[in-house]
Amino acid sequence: MVLQFDKMTPVNGSFAGPAKAVRGIKGGGLPWALDAAAGSLDHDGHLLVTVRGLVLASLPAVPAALRGTNPFPAFRAIVSCHTIGAGNTVIIANISTGDFSASTSGDLEIDARVSLPQPCLAPVVFISGPSGADVWLAATGGLSPDSKERRTQVLPE
Repeated sequence: MVLQFDKMTPVNGSFAGPAKAVRGIKGGGLPWALDAAAGSLDHDGHLLVTVRGLVLASLPAVPAALRGTNPFPAFRAIVSCHTIGAGNTVIIANISTGDFSASTSGDLEIDARVSLPQPCLAPVVFISGPSGADVWLAATGGLSPDSKERRTQVLPE
């Protein structure tokens, strides 16, 4: 197992927008909320992710008609690693899955295999919009201090 997680942080005011990229991936333009997420990444690149309730936040920055909904028909995952590039330099490698159908309530299951670079140090898993919507909506890691509306929780077993 390379990575196992039971929470993700949704993009919010601190990281929303193209000027606030993380590992070269722009934050979604509006704040998102997340009920729960969990997953794992194996050394062979097998990625499993379960997401519940990844929706636009119920905040004034989000148009009222979109609050609490997922406007994307699909999401994908991006695995980001530090690895070695040309000239023996450290680079970031971002490897994307294909698109996986998502519900309007923001529920999603990803079961995919990605080609991990060797080495793959400090992996981060992002949930992104579908192909062509190159923004992150949630990422592995701790809770953000200004993501107060909904908190990431462990998925029930």
